[in-house]
Amino acid sequence: MAIAQTETQRASRARRLAPGDLDAVVAIDATITGRSRRSYFERRLEAALARPVLHLQHAVTCGEELSGYVLARKLAGEFGRNEPALRLEVIGVKPGVQGQGIGSLLLAALEADARSSGITQLLTQTAWRDHGMLEFLDHAGFELARSVVVDCEVHAGPLGATEEVSVAAPAHMQVSGETDYSAGPANDFEALARDVADVRSLARGDVPGIVRIDTRLTGRNREEYIGQLVDEAMSNSAVRVSLTARVDGIVAGFMMARTDFGDFGRSEPVAVLDTIGVDPDYAHHGVGSALLSQLFVNLQALHVERLETIVSRQDFGLLGFLYSAGFAPSQRLAFLKQLN
Repeated sequence: MAIAQTETQRASRARRLAPGDLDAVVAIDATITGRSRRSYFERRLEAALARPVLHLQHAVTCGEELSGYVLARKLAGEFGRNEPALRLEVIGVKPGVQGQGIGSLLLAALEADARSSGITQLLTQTAWRDHGMLEFLDHAGFELARSVVVDCEVHAGPLGATEEVSVAAPAHMQVSGETDYSAGPANDFEALARDVADVRSLARGDVPGIVRIDTRLTGRNREEYIGQLVDEAMSNSAVRVSLTARVDGIVAGFMMARTDFGDFGRSEPVAVLDTIGVDPDYAHHGVGSALLSQLFVNLQALHVERLETIVSRQDFGLLGFLYSAGFAPSQRLAFLKQLN
C-alpha cells in the first residue's frame, strides 16, 4: 500500500482550482454525497474569482484528470476571532484514488498558501459520526478546538430568555467584546423587531456603522475587512440573511449570517451565524435578541430548519445568550491545526 501511495503522489501535482474544473468537482462531489450540488460549487468558485484575497482553492491532478479539490476561506473576525485563520470548508477526493495520499497533497498546498499569508491556524468541523473524516483529520494533525459548535431549531416562538443573561466571561478570558446581547422580557419575534429596534437587511450604507461598532468591540479599525464582508454577504451569498438593527436611526447592532449550505460535507439547509455585534451603548436593550428574532423569522420563510454557529468555550457571555435563545451543543465537532 505504501508503494501505491508513493507512486500516486509522485504522478500527481497540486495547483490552483480553475473555473474549468467545475464539472469535474461537481462530478466527484456527487459520487461522494449521492447528489449534485452544482449551484453550491458555482457560488464558491465565483466568490473566489471575485475576491481571491479571501479564498484559497486548490486541486490535485494526475495527468489531465482531476483527483481531488479543497476549498477554504480566510477568517479575520468571524465567530468573535481576533486573529486571522483559515477555514477548511470542503475537501473531496475521487473515490477510486482515496487512501493514496491525494488528501495529504491538498492539505499541504493549502497549508503552504496559508503560511505565506501569515496564517497559523487551520479550522474545520465535522459530524462526530463521520468516522472517515475523523480519521483523516487525526492523521493530518488536527486536534479538538477550544470551541463548541452550537445550533438551534428555527422556531416561531419567544426566544426563551425572561431576563438579562447574568453570565459573563472574565475580562482576561473574553475572545471579543461581544458579550452583551440579551433582551429584557421575552417577546415574540415581530414585537422584538418592531418595538426594540428597526431590524432590516444589510446594506452597503451600513458599513460605517458596523465599522464603528466593530472598532469599539475589538479595539481595531478593520474597515477594509468589514467592507469586504458586507460586499460578499450581499453579492455572493446564496440568500441574503445578514441584518442590521437601528435605534433612533443609528446602527446599534449587526448580524452576519448565510444560508449558502454545503460546507463541511453538509447537504441539508443549515444557516450559519458568522458574527453578531452590538454597540456597547445599546447593550442590555434587546438589540441582539431583536436581530436573532428577525433572523429566525426570515429563515422560517426560507424553509431553513436550523441555525448554527461556533463559539469559544470561554466566551460565557455569548454562550449564555445563545443558550437562553434555545441553542444547544451540536452533533458536530470543531477542529484546529496549528501551522508552525
